[in-house]
Amino acid sequence: MVWVRSEYAGELAVLTTWFTALVPWNIHYAPLSDAASVLWVRFPLLQVRYVFGLELLRGTQVGLPVPPPLVDSTGFVVSAMGFQDNAQLTTAYEIWAVGALVYLLALGVSIAYYRDEERVEGWALDPVRLLGGLLLLAAGAFGAATAFTYGQFPGVPIPLGAILVGLFGLVLLTAERRAEAG
Repeated sequence: MVWVRSEYAGELAVLTTWFTALVPWNIHYAPLSDAASVLWVRFPLLQVRYVFGLELLRGTQVGLPVPPPLVDSTGFVVSAMGFQDNAQLTTAYEIWAVGALVYLLALGVSIAYYRDEERVEGWALDPVRLLGGLLLLAAGAFGAATAFTYGQFPGVPIPLGAILVGLFGLVLLTAERRAEAG
């Protein structure tokens, strides 16, 4: 079954790759006590963590999938891994970093494809299939990272983006691609 016709495959590849940046690969709400809870929303390139209830930690923190010690000028840790002291969560964040690198590669390919479609269409690899494969690899990493976060906090991590990005990759891999006469 073909989901995408040839004339739309390139546009879909670019748009789904860009849309992936906006889709959280993991959402996790964890009630820590009657008075405190944490919400993590993890996107391909950053994590937003919001703590409810604890005066000391209450508020929003943004972290990147990079190893510590990355801090800003005020001493605030901007590494998502810097928030963790658990080996299993550190492993999850390292896997996420690999997925983020794969996604950045896909994003670079999609920008090149958008800017110079004719040149990119001339590559040895079909750019639509390449983007589909990269999105599928990123989704696999996000799914594996979600598995490593499971059980580390109360609540259940929801791998929303890991599933959606995987579907995007599969759709692109199965897109109808016509060989141009020439």
